Amino acid sequence: MIYRLLPVFALLALIIGVVVLSGPQRESPTAAAVTEEVRDPGYAARNARLIQTGPDGTPLYTLDAAQIHQQPDEGTVDMQQVQLGFRDPSGNQWTAHAAHGELAQGSGVVELDGNVHVAGILPGSNEPAEMISEHLSYDSSAQTVATRDPVTLVMSGRQLNSIGLVASLKERHVQLESAVHGSFQP
Repeated sequence: MIYRLLPVFALLALIIGVVVLSGPQRESPTAAAVTEEVRDPGYAARNARLIQTGPDGTPLYTLDAAQIHQQPDEGTVDMQQVQLGFRDPSGNQWTAHAAHGELAQGSGVVELDGNVHVAGILPGSNEPAEMISEHLSYDSSAQTVATRDPVTLVMSGRQLNSIGLVASLKERHVQLESAVHGSFQP
């Protein structure tokens, strides 16, 4: 009699197995947690060049860096050993060198720090000029170079020291903010 029930039990086990295995799969709690933790790591590169172009396709500025690393959670790009190149409205080429830089994505503002040197021809004067500070920013849409830190402006072999500077390349205007030391005489 047991021999007659054995095929019935085997058939019943087979039906239960097919139903259980063909049903919807459930994720384990740890697999769901791992999926939620995955984030965009951003990009990183060595000896990289970033070129920001305007609506007409002409370069607004170029950034060369020994290392760059995108921080997608913060919306920034961090750079090491930075060289920034840009043109003023008169077409004069300007270059900036710094140990570190940061670019907020979509802002057009490049923050430079660590022994920053910005050099170019001041519009309207045709004189080479250099701005030296520990921190400077360049805003490509406003075409301004600015700092609130101590800064040295060197022109024609003379220098002016100040705390804070705003150089509007569009308006051909340089303003030293406070504690200005130095003089220019013809």
